[in-house]
Amino acid sequence: MITAKPIILNIKTVNLSDEQFYQLCQNNENWQLEKTAKGELIIMPPVGAISGNRESEFNGLVWLWNRQTNLGKVFSSSTIFNLPNGGNRSPDVAWISQERWDKLSQEEQEGFAKICPDFVIELRSRTDSLTQLQEKMQEYVDSGLRLGWLVDPQNQRIEIYRQNQEIEIVSLPTSLSGEDVLPGFILELSRF
Repeated sequence: MITAKPIILNIKTVNLSDEQFYQLCQNNENWQLEKTAKGELIIMPPVGAISGNRESEFNGLVWLWNRQTNLGKVFSSSTIFNLPNGGNRSPDVAWISQERWDKLSQEEQEGFAKICPDFVIELRSRTDSLTQLQEKMQEYVDSGLRLGWLVDPQNQRIEIYRQNQEIEIVSLPTSLSGEDVLPGFILELSRF
């Protein structure tokens, strides 16, 4: 079995502007790119079928909850957010409250929105580095993330990230509450 790992390029001295990064992504639409707050360009390989299915399930469950509550907007893993700390990141699942989304202009909504999601899920696939995903989660927290879940099937655990709190680690299987960020949302992880 062939497994690809992300390629990480140090672009600190290039000073890639937000517009240049946007153009780079537009000109290379077959690549999944991210830029870290530390000035690294990450070229990510596609995920395998198991991870793709899990990601789709998570996104579908958050979408269904949001469809019933109508409290915000749900975004897929192909959406890049221009984070306040300088990173351009693409979570596996993201949600932004309607109130915060509506504050963005139409132009901001159409590009890489300059906003940090209120909620994200990152799903670790077999080729993902746990350390790199933890750094990514910390970038979200540093940018204003209210609640985030790093789902790690390899270690059978979930890391829960919240503003101004220590990371909470729970073992799988479990159920997770959307707390006051996604009120009434419960994710049952017994089947993942």
